[in-house]
Amino acid sequence: MPTVQASVVTPDGTVYEGDVDMVVVRTVEGELGILPNHIPLVSPLAIGIARMKKGSSEDRIAVSGGFVEVRPDKVTILAEASERPSDIDVDRAQQAKERAEKRVNAGSQDGINTVRAKAALERAINRLKVAGK
Repeated sequence: MPTVQASVVTPDGTVYEGDVDMVVVRTVEGELGILPNHIPLVSPLAIGIARMKKGSSEDRIAVSGGFVEVRPDKVTILAEASERPSDIDVDRAQQAKERAEKRVNAGSQDGINTVRAKAALERAINRLKVAGK
């Protein structure tokens, strides 16, 4: 069965690299499954989980925004931030979630802080999902 080379790259370096059967990412338009020989495209990513499927195994990676670039033989995720489950500090992510929930519940007159708090909450929840908590 053909595979596609997948990589997840952040400003801090490469988080994941390997040959996989399928890549699944969450774009701003919805979930996208990418198989080998997929048509080339570039799409903005939403906060979500990138899933790298190889046989019966699946690697899950927390992705916080960025872009996915698809070529027939390669998928590159250029993420603002990304973490593997083993790299996630669960206590820190839980604390970030609680802080963000307080900020969202407190509300704001200008709306900007509320939007930022909702994004922080979404990132924290995503990290906890990937960590399996």
